[in-house]
Amino acid sequence: MQYSTDDLHAAKEAGIITPPQLDSLLAFLGGRSTAIPAATGPKFDVVHMLWYTGALIVIGAMGLFSTLAFSAMGGWALTATALIYAALFMWAGHYLWTVKNLLTPGGLLIAVAVSMVPLAVYGVQDALGMWSKFGKPGAVREFYIWVKGSWVPMEIAAAIAAAIALRFYRFPFLVFIAAFALWFLSMDIVPWITGAKFGNWETSRKISIAFGLAILAIAVAVNARQKSGDFAFWLYLFGVMTFWGGITATSNGTALTKALYCAMNVGFLFLAVFLGRRVFAVFGTIGIAIYLGDLAQKVFKDSLLFPFALSLIGVGIIALGLYYHRHQSAIGAWFDQRLPAALKRLRPANA
Repeated sequence: MQYSTDDLHAAKEAGIITPPQLDSLLAFLGGRSTAIPAATGPKFDVVHMLWYTGALIVIGAMGLFSTLAFSAMGGWALTATALIYAALFMWAGHYLWTVKNLLTPGGLLIAVAVSMVPLAVYGVQDALGMWSKFGKPGAVREFYIWVKGSWVPMEIAAAIAAAIALRFYRFPFLVFIAAFALWFLSMDIVPWITGAKFGNWETSRKISIAFGLAILAIAVAVNARQKSGDFAFWLYLFGVMTFWGGITATSNGTALTKALYCAMNVGFLFLAVFLGRRVFAVFGTIGIAIYLGDLAQKVFKDSLLFPFALSLIGVGIIALGLYYHRHQSAIGAWFDQRLPAALKRLRPANA
């Protein structure tokens, strides 16, 4: 069995080894060809990409494309179909997880089973006529498009199902499904409570920003406590997507607000180093490119130099990425030396 550097840091925190012993072990293992692998996290090789793609296609087929045909059969038939699908995928996932020890494909099949829950709830609502004053929301495929109060029971059921599955199968992708359902719930239930108009883009944008910040705070807490499996990965990804996306979607900003937006994205680059999470670097770099592109468009408006200016920005960002790739160890060490002690304690061990 191989162990990661996280395990050694955990041994130090538990008092099993001293800090000098930890440094000696890391230095010794770092010089061996069979060095300790990096902290366990989601893989993105061809096999895993095929597994994730297949699972997402199944989820999309049931949730986006097939529901019009199933809805024509009636609510109870729709619920029965969803429950049969869920049972089959849960059985197959459990078999792969427990018998074959294939955690990733097994976990993905369990996630597919969880994704059937909103479909089953929709069928019950349709069969019993349990629609609120917001009316029947339409086909289930519109669940991913429109903000409507009638979706709330489906979103709550999806989040609960993901939490129950996570209790028995410690598969990080289930966290993403729960976060996705809760994000939709935040956009549906807040207008419901406040009486604001559904479908108001500005309200949804602000809710996404607040929700993204909350998810990022949870991700930091989870990252500090997790012992095995990278459950914080999906939380960081979803939190950054919703927060950054809500900020980026701001329209008609002033020069000052756009400059602050660029500063936020620069801060994302520092967060990437501090937390050891590349997702901040990816979105931060995209944000900086958006800002510089907008600035170049204004400076070189109606000029033949505009495409060359954009090309120069792109080349500069690529060069920055190459520089960081070559010197990331030195940059990380410089960054770590200058961190205040209080911030060092907040920094994850695998950063």
